Amino acid sequence: MKALAPILFLLAMPVAAQDLMTAEEFDTYTRGKTLYFGKNGQAYGAEIYHENRRVEWSFLDGECKEGEWYEDAGLICFVYENNPDPQCWSFSQGANGLIARFENNPTTTELYEAQDIGEKMLCLGPKIGV
Repeated sequence: MKALAPILFLLAMPVAAQDLMTAEEFDTYTRGKTLYFGKNGQAYGAEIYHENRRVEWSFLDGECKEGEWYEDAGLICFVYENNPDPQCWSFSQGANGLIARFENNPTTTELYEAQDIGEKMLCLGPKIGV
C-alpha cells in the first residue's frame, strides 16, 4: 500500500488543477458583482468587480483600495493602489460560491464567498484632519 500512495497522489493532482477557475471564468463569475468573503465563519472583506478587471477591496472598515487583477501562471493576481506587490490567489467554485486560496502563502488564508448582495460597498473616503 505504501508504494501506491505516491502514485495515487500524482493521479489526484491534475484533477485538483482542473477545478481552478481560469481568468475568463473568474471574470465572467465576478464582473459587476460585489462579493463578500468570510474566513473561519467571520466576515473578512468585500470586493467590487468592475469592467476591465478593475476592483475595489475593503476589509469592511469603510476604507476601500482600488486595484486591478490579472492572470499569471493560472493564478488570479491583484495589485492595489497602496501595495504594488502582486497578491496571487487560486479560485475554485464550491457548492456555495467561490473558494479563494492565497498562493503567496497558502497555509495562511483561505476565504469563502459569503454572499453577493447586489449592493454598493461602503467606502467613506479620505480621512481629513489631524
